[in-house]
Amino acid sequence: MTVHRFDPTTYHRTFGSHDGVLTLASRDGLLTTTVDASGRDERGERVTDPGNPLTGPFLIDGAEPGDTLVVRVRSVRPNRPTGFSSAALAPVTVDPAYVWELERTDRRIDWQVDMHSCTARPSKPIIGLEGFQVPVEPMLGCIGVAPEAGQAISTATSGRHGGNMDYRGIRAGVTLRFPVLVPGALLFVGDVHAAQGAGELTGTGIEISADIELEVGLERGVRPEDRVVWPRGETDTVLFTMGNARPLDQAAQHATTEMVRWLRGRYGLSIEAASVLIGQACDYDLGNMFDPAYTMVCVLEKRYLPTAT
Repeated sequence: MTVHRFDPTTYHRTFGSHDGVLTLASRDGLLTTTVDASGRDERGERVTDPGNPLTGPFLIDGAEPGDTLVVRVRSVRPNRPTGFSSAALAPVTVDPAYVWELERTDRRIDWQVDMHSCTARPSKPIIGLEGFQVPVEPMLGCIGVAPEAGQAISTATSGRHGGNMDYRGIRAGVTLRFPVLVPGALLFVGDVHAAQGAGELTGTGIEISADIELEVGLERGVRPEDRVVWPRGETDTVLFTMGNARPLDQAAQHATTEMVRWLRGRYGLSIEAASVLIGQACDYDLGNMFDPAYTMVCVLEKRYLPTAT
């Protein structure tokens, strides 16, 4: 295993077939950094345009369409003591008749992020929330590969390729799987949040720059029944599948279908067995309900699984 260090100087605001910045072999490690959603680095200096700028893309040696890219997230660590978030719920998150009650503002809340105590608190107390703080639970808001057919898809949204899914489960200790859609796969990463509530309902988490450690792998010659269609993830204790679409029920349908595929292909379950397992043991998480495509996540605890085939 070779561990590469990459210090970015340019960034992208689309997932697309951009020139690769570094070639990684299967089982290689990667140490790199990301800027925050506004384009600011670890010094708080703006080094690129805002809009979820991404680090990468990283070419995966030998990856071809039909293969599966495996990404193990080893570490996500904020590299500065300050972050920011929005101050108001997004209109799409409340009843239409209640939108008029929301504050109309572009005002942002600055946060102090303390990695020693692993807590974050507003820099200026919020009236009614004096003493409020949240645990620091760093996550990757954006991760994915280049989409097929020469597309360039904004970092504001998501799809089969991954993208701006804003799921709190994408953090250190998770292993992700993406469909390889173009030669080399082209892996992108960015948009770290020090913390975030489910759904990213204000349109931001606590946005921050970070140091990232990843390990990549490549599964080639994948059987048709084992191919990844929508992004997958797992930890020591759970499997999860992510569907990205609007409306929300379509995103849930994609996530559920992908879990059925996974259970049938890897674990050899029948449709009936997969249906019983999902129907009685699965949970669902809300990834993102702010972006053009919403993200729903189907989660299954591994303790219910049979031995993989």
